[in-house]
Amino acid sequence: MQMSTTRTQVAIVGAGPAGLLLGHLLRAEGIEVVIVERASPDYVLGRIRAGVLEATLTDLLHRLGIDSRLKAEGLPHDGFYLADGEKLIHIAVGELTGKRVTVYGQTEVTRDLMAVAEERGLQIVYGAEDLVLNDVETDAPYLTYRKDGAEHRLDARFLCGCDGFHGPSRRAVPQSAGRTYEKVYPFGWLGILADVPPCDDELIYANHPNGFALASMRSPTRSRYYIQVPSDEDITAWPDDRLWDELVVRLGPEAGSRVIRGPAIEKSIAPLRSFVFEPMRHGSLFLAGDAAHIVPPTGAKGLNLAASDVAYLSEALARYFNRADNDGVAGYSARALARVWKSERFSWQLTTLMHRFPSTDAFDRRMQQAELDYIASSVAARTSIAENYVGLPL
Repeated sequence: MQMSTTRTQVAIVGAGPAGLLLGHLLRAEGIEVVIVERASPDYVLGRIRAGVLEATLTDLLHRLGIDSRLKAEGLPHDGFYLADGEKLIHIAVGELTGKRVTVYGQTEVTRDLMAVAEERGLQIVYGAEDLVLNDVETDAPYLTYRKDGAEHRLDARFLCGCDGFHGPSRRAVPQSAGRTYEKVYPFGWLGILADVPPCDDELIYANHPNGFALASMRSPTRSRYYIQVPSDEDITAWPDDRLWDELVVRLGPEAGSRVIRGPAIEKSIAPLRSFVFEPMRHGSLFLAGDAAHIVPPTGAKGLNLAASDVAYLSEALARYFNRADNDGVAGYSARALARVWKSERFSWQLTTLMHRFPSTDAFDRRMQQAELDYIASSVAARTSIAENYVGLPL
């Protein structure tokens, strides 16, 4: 079978929010881009993910002029709560940092980026099967894939892996050329999405003897709740009524009394892990987002870390193509990883503080209580949390 061959300056693997955002930023700089995605558009939009956006991401969307729906429907948030029993500790993010986060679903970010791709000349190939990254250590890498029964080859100067934790991009780096750091947590988050008003205007992270719980929202009429469950839990053991009952208990009497119940639109269990792959560049291949790192969702950093990777990478590639400047490309991995590890630290710290581990003993529990008491009494401690939550500077 004859293989068709095309060429571009940058080939991006993955049409999730990271790949789409990178593609739009590069097109805005006049750089030729093709995004190759194994799944269909409907499948990509069907992924239910977090929705707390740092200013880093909202500023990028504003710069691109792809934020009209975000401004109309996004929910600005100036704080959140840490709950421990009957105690609610308010982290006044806006007051402490002068910044805010915005609640707006990752699916909606993806939808907005997809909607304007064609008119902005961003080419996306969906349904690319058997995708392989080739010659990544050379100056002439290329992708091969099969679509609609035909074989295709895409040549590029650079390949960008934005294809998530399970995608092929990271596997294209030889084991001898990289190092993995990983911590797998012994629990997951059982989440329920329902068309009911949230129990509070701000997010609540709760530490309870039964385990962690989170009250969040997607809109004034759509709520997203989570509870901690064992990593091997069977989701069929959690009918809606049992899940709602447990949420009310774990959120505490004040927040729990305001929970409004409704049928699940979506219910799933997400495992928790901390993961970093170094370096984030190998030859002509760059990694960004979940292809290079995973954070527990406790700190709401996953999508936001991908956005900072993309900000660094788009700047580096624009310098390379438009100014013949190689310094940004050479320094991308170190620059991105410096922010990645700070976000990993915050997510790990908050996860450790707010969850009950199987190994948690009486001493560990008293340490959690002492830390929460310190946070409640210290403006400096709350400011540190707020600065990390709202997003460290690029």
